[in-house]
Amino acid sequence: MVSVDGKDHRPIGPGRLARWSPDGGKLAYLKQSQLWVRWMDTGAETAITSLETPPVALSWSPDGTQLAFLRRVAGTPEWSIKMPKAPEGAKWAEPPSVVTRLRWRADGIGGAGLIPSGFTHLFVVPVTGGAPRRLSTGDFQHGGEPAWTPDGKTIYLHAARGDNADHELFPDDIWAFDTATGRPTRITQANGPEQNPVVSPDGKRIVWLGFVDQGNAAHTTSLWIANRDGSDPRRLAQGLDRNISTPVWADDGKTIYAVYSFGLDGNYKPLTDGKLRLATAYAAAEAMTIARNGQLAITGSAPLQPKEVYTFSAAGGAPVRLTDSNGSLLAAHPLGAVEEIRYPSFDGRSIQGWIIKPPDFDPAKKYPLILDIHGGPHAMYGIEFNHQMQMYAARGFVVLYTNPRGSTGYGESFANIIHGSYPGDDYRDLMAGVDAVLAKGYVDPKKLCVTGGSGGGILTAWIVTRTNRFAAAVSQYPVINWFTQTGSADIGLLMTRWMKSMPWENPKQYIDHSPLFFADKVNTPTMLITGEEDWRTPIGQTEEFYFALKARKVDTVMVRIPREPHGIRGAFPSHRIAKVEHILGWFAKYVQ
Repeated sequence: MVSVDGKDHRPIGPGRLARWSPDGGKLAYLKQSQLWVRWMDTGAETAITSLETPPVALSWSPDGTQLAFLRRVAGTPEWSIKMPKAPEGAKWAEPPSVVTRLRWRADGIGGAGLIPSGFTHLFVVPVTGGAPRRLSTGDFQHGGEPAWTPDGKTIYLHAARGDNADHELFPDDIWAFDTATGRPTRITQANGPEQNPVVSPDGKRIVWLGFVDQGNAAHTTSLWIANRDGSDPRRLAQGLDRNISTPVWADDGKTIYAVYSFGLDGNYKPLTDGKLRLATAYAAAEAMTIARNGQLAITGSAPLQPKEVYTFSAAGGAPVRLTDSNGSLLAAHPLGAVEEIRYPSFDGRSIQGWIIKPPDFDPAKKYPLILDIHGGPHAMYGIEFNHQMQMYAARGFVVLYTNPRGSTGYGESFANIIHGSYPGDDYRDLMAGVDAVLAKGYVDPKKLCVTGGSGGGILTAWIVTRTNRFAAAVSQYPVINWFTQTGSADIGLLMTRWMKSMPWENPKQYIDHSPLFFADKVNTPTMLITGEEDWRTPIGQTEEFYFALKARKVDTVMVRIPREPHGIRGAFPSHRIAKVEHILGWFAKYVQ
């Protein structure tokens, strides 16, 4: 817990999804897969639920007497058999898994893997404990944080309650649930996702995040507003071609905050300036919050400052850092200087990137270079701290990371240039960046290395099929073969949108953008790293490329990280260390 002046920091015990009660006297949170409540005046705490599956979101009722939450409820199998009774003294082995839905797999920490039968539903429970009451029904998925109306009579959520939701790319609409009867009312019906509704303080309006699906690979998530019954829907800040997230209302109901301030008349302005990247993900740990006095709190980081908690006034002004969780660590480890770079690509388009130099950088020396490529592909690097690249720099490498075409943060058109052509000209943007750094004179052109994960992994694999200029490459959790990828990944349906077709409709499209089919061009020593429980870019992708390169006697190593999901971001810090050490060890082998 942190006071608003950044002083008197106090730990209050393990837990997550923490939410203050409306009167500020209690704290609700998730611990040991159950909901707990702590009375802040005495420090007493108690578990108020005994659930079979853990809650995934929660919020207080306006009067502070109830908590609303979401959790998965087991469903009725669409197909099952009845096994005969086991022979006396025998025990049947673990039964087979039966899959009947199009969306059947999920990547996640803990190896989510096969999605269990069932659906996420809305519940309410008294703060004093007792049996939770289920409000939503049916074989439908519900999501977001429950948004109560001030009178406590309605809760808004997004939900995929259509009969064809499993086959729709963006099935979510905003729904209202009567807290007395559970009766659902559909509020939005646009062609595209409507998610994460938030109710105005007077209960007359709702805002949500969404976009109209234009059939593109990337869309700008905008802020929308309507009356509480869904009438008069309109997009706010129509001139803002940037993704919006984590909206919160001002107490007077006249302004909405989401890193920008949005007036109900459509006007908007940024709340802060300077070189600081504020959290933008709609997640409990990243959401911006607002106090009754108009003070906002959010996490953020800077190129030389890891993520901390910041606060600033809704009226604007420079953010003030409240925490210093990494001060002692940084004091013992000097950081490399970070320099922004902008360079023209092959078609004159300006590309933004950053260079990190070794802490003891000497411009008279020649350094090896690591080109690091972000994933997505519709994501971005920014003015934030990157511990992994600082580790590269500390080992004597100059590091280049850029935002090639397809990245977010530069408008919807820039992100969609690669639609149906990925990987493609984004490769040329990256090579132009390497050339721009080489022109500075302090990088050895014979000691170039390249790595990246996910979308950066496929681009790394693509690069070694296109050029031999790199001394070594490490492709982390890549896509290698779009045919097998779309059928095995947890977001395969979305990936068919990127390819503009199903595999059987246009196989040439899939071949033309799969590194596997150009493996005969690879001569660069290439390491492949993937978690064995990665369901976003399953390890079969790595295995296919490893086989192809090894069969051609290219110097190749496959590193398999056990019990790790996509990104190797699980609960095993040693695995993250092992990933970085494998990358640096592979590069050192070829450039030192």
